[in-house]
Amino acid sequence: METTLIILKPDAVQRGIMGRIISRFEDKGLQVVGCKLMQISQDLAATHYEAHKGKGFYNGLVGFMTSSPVLVMAVRGIGAITICRNMMGATFGSKAAPGTIRGDFGVSNSYNLIHGSDSPEAAVRELGLFFKAGEVIEFPRQGDRWIYDSSSGKAE
Repeated sequence: METTLIILKPDAVQRGIMGRIISRFEDKGLQVVGCKLMQISQDLAATHYEAHKGKGFYNGLVGFMTSSPVLVMAVRGIGAITICRNMMGATFGSKAAPGTIRGDFGVSNSYNLIHGSDSPEAAVRELGLFFKAGEVIEFPRQGDRWIYDSSSGKAE
């Protein structure tokens, strides 16, 4: 099982489409194991996006991410990072395929609705920035036996 960070950005919150996006992850069979609405501080945004510091879009990105509340989620499942990123679609809504979150809800190349960790290492780092110990919980779901085939003895 992998756990990844998903952020529904200010545009998703302001447009009132959080529930529709969360439903997509749950419909896919992924488990939300942490969730909170929060206002990101300048310091947290700067730390989260430090890899982009010095790039032309950095200041605008930090400003955008601190302009309105966001919804941060810890999402768990087998292959969750890749699955979530595929569900999100291409970075720019104008280039994202229909059926993806950005393809269905976005047209902007600046406002792209959602962030998802891009690797297991990034997920650990990012989850640690947004969730304190005990805020991401583990709990069994009885329905997992209908999501993951375990007939071989290993969930797949």
